[in-house]
Amino acid sequence: MMHGFIPPSRFFPYLTWRDVQAIPDKENTVIIQPVAAIEQHGAHLPLIVDAAIGMGVLGKALEKLDDNIPAFALPMLYYGKSNEHWHFPGTITLTTETLSATIMEVGESIYRAGFRKLVLMNSHGGQPQIMQMVARDLHVKYHDFMVFPLFTWRVPNITKDLLTPKEAQKGMHAGDAETSILLALLPEQVKMDKAVAEYPPEIPNTTLLTPEGKLPFAWTTKDLSQSGVIGDATTATLEKGQQILESVANGWVEVIRDIYAFQQPTA
Repeated sequence: MMHGFIPPSRFFPYLTWRDVQAIPDKENTVIIQPVAAIEQHGAHLPLIVDAAIGMGVLGKALEKLDDNIPAFALPMLYYGKSNEHWHFPGTITLTTETLSATIMEVGESIYRAGFRKLVLMNSHGGQPQIMQMVARDLHVKYHDFMVFPLFTWRVPNITKDLLTPKEAQKGMHAGDAETSILLALLPEQVKMDKAVAEYPPEIPNTTLLTPEGKLPFAWTTKDLSQSGVIGDATTATLEKGQQILESVANGWVEVIRDIYAFQQPTA
């Protein structure tokens, strides 16, 4: 069961080198590198939340994907840049430099094998910028390498429609959405009796600056939360989690189809 949520036929490490060598149309085969984190998610959720969500969503998407679209999942990169959470025990973090170098070298290995489409499927909110910079560097180094730095939650999906307006606006970490989807993926690891609601304190003397968004400021989790939760985990339900999982997976089916058909624009 090394593949976890991923369909065995779509799990890249189950291939032999001869299998890889024989893959037709490598230039359009979609290789997906899931990237996540091992970090605190309050007292009610396990450290593996981001990785579980990434693998759960990707596995369901690959199950739904048309058989004639070649796409393979690489093993999850479990460790990410999580130093905003390191004041909470259990968080494991890499530096920006280590994570960037790791993804760069994975990408170069995929390129050497003949593939030309790589998705960096990131499920941790603390590192999208790293994915974007590495993707650009890989494309600059190999001009025919198409690299897609994507955030798991940003595909079309209905998640925000299922949340309260306050949660949709201010819920950032271990709140309703993440707790609900974990109830669908790893229910035995969720401790709903320890779930809390905690939002960031109001920021004085500003109407424009926010922790996330167009005009952000640098922060650590302990600046915004005593519990490690930034949102309302108490309203999470299995039903919501199942709807969220299905919707986000459907969004990923769409984007993998787009990537399979995509060709780098040339001026």
